[in-house]
Amino acid sequence: MPKLTVQNLFNRQVEVAPGQTLLQALQADGIDWMHACGAKGRCTTCRIVVQEGLEHFGPLTDSEERYRGRGRLQSNERLTCQCTLVSGDAKGCVPRQTMLPHMKYSS
Repeated sequence: MPKLTVQNLFNRQVEVAPGQTLLQALQADGIDWMHACGAKGRCTTCRIVVQEGLEHFGPLTDSEERYRGRGRLQSNERLTCQCTLVSGDAKGCVPRQTMLPHMKYSS
């Protein structure tokens, strides 16, 4: 099963099941992750900055394409509520702008 390593959460590893979004996998592993629109792809608060393994993600969703076209989602960012990890492992981090105040982050 593919794994996501969240580097600024002390390199926490999360297994991502087939068809499961990253947000679903993170929540199933007990990790709080910002998602203001309720995981509907209507905002960018759930984004992750992908540092390695971008090629292992599924294709961009319509929502991700829309935000990328507007310059609100960079080429190395994905929306955790929309994307899947289809093969291989990936590494990413929580953007500073969406860090939750009650969570402890590493550098």
